[in-house]
Amino acid sequence: MNIQWFPGHMTKAIRMMEDNLKLIDVVVELVDARLPLSSRNPKVDELVGSKPHLILLNKADIADPALTLQWEKYFSSKGMSAASVSSTSGKNLGFVFDKCKELLSDKIEREKEKGIVNRSIKIMVCGVPNVGKSSFINKLSGKKSAITGDRPGVTKGKQWIRLKNNFELLDTPGILWPKFDDEAVGLRLAFTGAVKDEIMDIEELACHLLVYFRDNYPSSLTERYKMTDFEDMEGYELLEYLGKKRGFVVSGGEIDTERAAHILLDEFRAAKLGNITLEKP
Repeated sequence: MNIQWFPGHMTKAIRMMEDNLKLIDVVVELVDARLPLSSRNPKVDELVGSKPHLILLNKADIADPALTLQWEKYFSSKGMSAASVSSTSGKNLGFVFDKCKELLSDKIEREKEKGIVNRSIKIMVCGVPNVGKSSFINKLSGKKSAITGDRPGVTKGKQWIRLKNNFELLDTPGILWPKFDDEAVGLRLAFTGAVKDEIMDIEELACHLLVYFRDNYPSSLTERYKMTDFEDMEGYELLEYLGKKRGFVVSGGEIDTERAAHILLDEFRAAKLGNITLEKP
């Protein structure tokens, strides 16, 4: 499955990041805790350069907790600041402010020596589509988020949002990259909805996901769909079996595999199959 997806607005998003990096103090990059490496845009490290950079494994509440811990250790071993959070529950979000200040401690100290105190800290939030960026920003800012006005160099339509603790936040559109060199990366992103379903073969996508569940989380299929003895089944057989178990039988006894595929993807994305992580460090 050759997935290529690069709408024009994503090119603009990358340009916006480049143009606005000089205005901010720290970059907060959200990744999906279910696929922490596949949901990292490889261009971000290049764009950010030496700017302080915090990686947040968002959606940790629906990821496999044991693997999330492994991923935190992985990023730490690479010298990167990383932590798991949940934008829906708010878990660990308070950590973000403390960690940003920690990353900027030397700069804050230098400014104090010059008599500059209580200057607002400006953070840029970035990440691929569907990583939970909007939920993250809404949870951080609360219901009464304030637009702090235009800034030099900020492209039209972008907003500075005033947060608590003397922080200001610049949101950026979700950015994917032109082509996925590794097919598995594209598939994982497509499983989560980061790549639009309209450009995908949904049944083929569901077959790949079912094979992953067969090999890594078979109990999820048994508990959710009452599927048993499927360890020797391949993708399309699994999809037909799921459809049969859900009663998606049309005239002539044929299984509505397209409906089964949509159900599987919808329920996976809604975390109805349990805490699932799609890749290991």
